[in-house]
Amino acid sequence: MLIKSKIKYIQSLGQKKLRDEENAFIAEGPKIVKELLEAKNTGVAEVYALPGWIAENKKFLSQTDVVEITEMELERISQLTTPNKVLAIVKKFDVNENIATRGKVTLVLDTIQDPGNFGSIIRTADWFGVDQIVCSKDCADMYNPKVVQSTMGSIARVKIIYTDLKEWLTAQKDIRIYATVLDGQNISTAKKIQEGIIIIGNESKGISDELLKFANIKITIPKKGKAESLNAVVAVGVVAVAVFVVCAGGGVVVMNR
Repeated sequence: MLIKSKIKYIQSLGQKKLRDEENAFIAEGPKIVKELLEAKNTGVAEVYALPGWIAENKKFLSQTDVVEITEMELERISQLTTPNKVLAIVKKFDVNENIATRGKVTLVLDTIQDPGNFGSIIRTADWFGVDQIVCSKDCADMYNPKVVQSTMGSIARVKIIYTDLKEWLTAQKDIRIYATVLDGQNISTAKKIQEGIIIIGNESKGISDELLKFANIKITIPKKGKAESLNAVVAVGVVAVAVFVVCAGGGVVVMNR
């Protein structure tokens, strides 16, 4: 049985301030918890689960503190509308903030504030083999429960850092910069690139002017309908397809709304 203080502690990890103080976050659901348990760079500190889930996953739990709980207790500690069998308390990742951009694709996120969008971008990046993301300091917290949930486990495989993007981009030397704008070159006809940085702008304002000035080649995702812009997550997917299928040579792709 969970004592009242433990329930309050787990519930408090839904708040960024407490996550920062405790250096921990929560993850929920069989898929996400299992992937975190299997990942080499994560530290699952405690698992709270229904008896059936524990019985099915004993082989993953030998090094982890496991507490059997009831469905009612799970409902009390869960951040989900519909709790799903298991919740884990996980230590924040120990991330080296040095990012090497040569020979690979890197995503840069400029003020992505919707947790669901952020988590889905991480998941999309993982799908396309993009294993590092550089975020502006005002992006959503990667450990927000909604972000973690939306990644569906990809948060364990994608390196994420927060930094001053202007300073970081300034330090990226001898790399061509591509900006997607309405009047740019059709991305499907762009020359291929083998390495680069894709910058995704804020959901409503797009990329800030101070970051757009780094671009020297304009490209666009052509539209046929009347929609004003693409959702940030959809844009990541479209540009990722272009980068790997259409695009090779070296550069930075800047994604505006």
